[in-house]
Amino acid sequence: MLKVVSNTTPIISLLKLNKLDLLKQLYSQIFIPLAVYNEIEAGKAKGFYKDLSKFDWIKIVEVKDKPAIKYFLDLDSGEAEAIVLATELNADLIVLDEKLGRFHAKNADIKITGTIGILFKAKTHGLIHELKSLLEELTEKDVWISDKLKKEILEKAGEK
Repeated sequence: MLKVVSNTTPIISLLKLNKLDLLKQLYSQIFIPLAVYNEIEAGKAKGFYKDLSKFDWIKIVEVKDKPAIKYFLDLDSGEAEAIVLATELNADLIVLDEKLGRFHAKNADIKITGTIGILFKAKTHGLIHELKSLLEELTEKDVWISDKLKKEILEKAGEK
């Protein structure tokens, strides 16, 4: 089984789409650091909120190497802990959307995907039928996706 660590933003995006279960369907389980759990908990008043501790396939893990988090001064605590946790677990994949976080993960030799990568993979596995409507829904729910990226991913998915 693949070891997959997720940051906050992809989880929130999938919650907004009511598609969090795609992570379970694709990877069986995911790991999140305590900081990511706390960031999600800070949004309890949001309509899409779900208590991640209630999902047996989401493992909430405390980062062991606390000093390593300080090396990522330019990242928020969720991103920094997700990268450190991915390193500690020797993770196969990190789910991360933010450009700067992806830069750091790449430099740590961690394979990266993001929300759109998860949705694309779900389509190729037949878990969702259409990508375009989900990308539009994300945009309507205040998730910024460049027009160029939308066009590229829809072409790759065989949608226009």
